[in-house]
Amino acid sequence: MQRSRLTNNYSISKIIKGGWQLAGGHGQINSDQAIADMFDYYDAGITTFDCADIYTGVEELIGKFLGQLRAQRGISEANKVQVHTKYVPDLQTLSTLTASDVERVILRSMRRLEVERLDLVQFHWWDFSIQRYVEVALMLSDLQKKGLIRHIGLTNFDPVHIQELKEAGVNPIVNQVQYSALDRRPEKSLQAFCAKNEMTMLCYGSLAGGLMSDQYLAKSEPSKEAMSANRSLIKYKLIIDELGGWAQFQRLLRKLHKIGASRSLSISEIAMLYVLSKPDVGAVIVGARNSQHVSSIPKLAQQNLSHGEIAEIERTLHQASLQGDVYGLERTNEKHKGIMKYNLNKE
Repeated sequence: MQRSRLTNNYSISKIIKGGWQLAGGHGQINSDQAIADMFDYYDAGITTFDCADIYTGVEELIGKFLGQLRAQRGISEANKVQVHTKYVPDLQTLSTLTASDVERVILRSMRRLEVERLDLVQFHWWDFSIQRYVEVALMLSDLQKKGLIRHIGLTNFDPVHIQELKEAGVNPIVNQVQYSALDRRPEKSLQAFCAKNEMTMLCYGSLAGGLMSDQYLAKSEPSKEAMSANRSLIKYKLIIDELGGWAQFQRLLRKLHKIGASRSLSISEIAMLYVLSKPDVGAVIVGARNSQHVSSIPKLAQQNLSHGEIAEIERTLHQASLQGDVYGLERTNEKHKGIMKYNLNKE
């Protein structure tokens, strides 16, 4: 597995094991199997795991995995794991948060994960019209100085608001954003900002919740009922609708399939390679619920798409693009806002 160096002394696997699909709203989870899958990812060289304080039960699952890894293989092996969590304060608390509130949640994440320091805390802010995000980010910086947090990152921030944080003295090393062959909003301004400011993008949604796969090639548009048990499918189907609908999406799948066939790779693998081939991308977050295809992933991170292949993919949707900057639709459009859960950070 290839690695990305985020700082002089901190590197991660180029594929990150995502945790959102293990949270509520994605179907039943078998805890023992989920932990066994984490061992499979680790053994494949995927040492970096992504979660959040609002992903119900996921920090605890990773904490149990780390505990078992220490017990079975020793502390030195467990120390090879990087766990990236998020600090996502509830929308209803944004105007009243205190430093003790922030510290309480960070300490809770540490207990859940069974660690003495959080490797990376990615900060999300629901509503920029509540202008306390700089103040709260500085609270996280204070906890970093106290040794509770190793690195600070962001999630779903645009360059304008990142610049505000940097000018206040916050030093985020990554920004986690949605980036895929469907969603190229990071290319509007974030990519150039990252290059100029030595930041790295960690990318989710690269497989559109599993919709960008051979499973959906040449298939009829799924019904709302078929997607109702999985929030990821609902979320990314809205993106497909914004880009012109299912017929347009099938054109993209056919193009990914054609390029994949020439390389003996699947649609999903080409979709991941597309993002990994982009500048200033440090890693792709894979949210698979199990480790069924994990054995092929390490080899994938050692490849790149050619400029010609990237251009072919982008020509397929050249007349369709999402409005606004990163996460703009999700902040302002009622359909996209409707699938968000804004107040999950309670005890």
